[in-house]
Amino acid sequence: MRIAMISEHASPLAVLGEEDAGGQNTHVAELSAALAGEGHDVRVYTRRDSTTLDHVVSTPDGYQVWHVPAGPPRRMPKDELLPFMGEFGTWLAEQWRDGSWVPDVAHAHFWMSGLATLHAGRRARVPTVLTYHALGTVKRRHQGTRDTSPPGRIGYERALGRAADRVIVQCQDEIGELVRLGVPRARMALVPSGVNQEMFRPDGPAEPRDPSRPRLLTVGRMVERKGFADVIQALHAVPDAECVVVGGPPADLLPADTFARRLGALAESCGVADRVRLVGAVPREEMGRWYRSADLLVAAPWYEPFGLTPLEAMACGVPVVGTAVGGIADTVIDGLTGDLVRPRDPWALGVAIRRLLADNTRRFAYATAALDRIRSRYSWKQAAEQLIAVYAAVTTVGRPTSAVA
Repeated sequence: MRIAMISEHASPLAVLGEEDAGGQNTHVAELSAALAGEGHDVRVYTRRDSTTLDHVVSTPDGYQVWHVPAGPPRRMPKDELLPFMGEFGTWLAEQWRDGSWVPDVAHAHFWMSGLATLHAGRRARVPTVLTYHALGTVKRRHQGTRDTSPPGRIGYERALGRAADRVIVQCQDEIGELVRLGVPRARMALVPSGVNQEMFRPDGPAEPRDPSRPRLLTVGRMVERKGFADVIQALHAVPDAECVVVGGPPADLLPADTFARRLGALAESCGVADRVRLVGAVPREEMGRWYRSADLLVAAPWYEPFGLTPLEAMACGVPVVGTAVGGIADTVIDGLTGDLVRPRDPWALGVAIRRLLADNTRRFAYATAALDRIRSRYSWKQAAEQLIAVYAAVTTVGRPTSAVA
């Protein structure tokens, strides 16, 4: 099967932890690799954001990355890319109608990719599948006036959910959000993300640490909604633990990062600066060392469309203390593979961390159950197999002719 992956801002080749580079990049990379590993011909289309990029890059995992000329060839915040989606879609349509390679199915990742893909798919008669990765309704609810999404995002997302041949949802929470938005439940298929179990496993080297001090690890982009400030404030309730924060720009650029400076100032004001360590961006192939060095992963976002870092920690045999939001509420079983608390509550978070660190037996039981859960439910091979069934279903029905309004 020929499969087109469209990910307008999240290239699978990007360095994780930088602005707008996180879970979606990993998802697209791992899913494309898994599909290619099953023998499918996979091309990922992402926006050209540099003049130095090759037009086509062949990856060691068997798929190609095509850089689409849409908008200026420089990095831009994803919320500024909407005006270029027509150009992106037109380029795709021309490639698919006139070229020698026409996909059997096009899978769009994120709503703006959905606009470009529907534009191209209608013209080239290619069925379209959509994964949102994040929803405007959720972002608006939590960020309010600070939401920088383009005007009309929620309306576009509603129309896309009705126009795409199938919507891939990643967790139960997303199903409820989309039903309330007006997307028919019959159009949805639940396919959770996987985790690379070769890269993330319990055995292997670990980053050095002080064995006398418990280590908490928290991972993600340097944005407020990831809850890093809540984790730092929670250290009041965990007087002996250190907190290692992985993410953001490379270590040498952290002093210039506004949010990293805010976290440093917060740690100073809370009197825990000697127990907070910001390490910046870490290459993904080295992340297993950091997970294995930790007693707990703390995942405390205010909201989370899915959340890959809890899966990665669990695959390394590390229990999770997290917030009961989005995909985390599906992947972490409260009281079995970790503990869940309400979001934006540093005191509840700190109490949960302290109790779990004090109970070695429960922590070991959580780690064992977490590893079992990952191995039985969350492989990229399983995700790829489920998606192939969806792709096969949409390629055997007639092509819809409606367009996004």
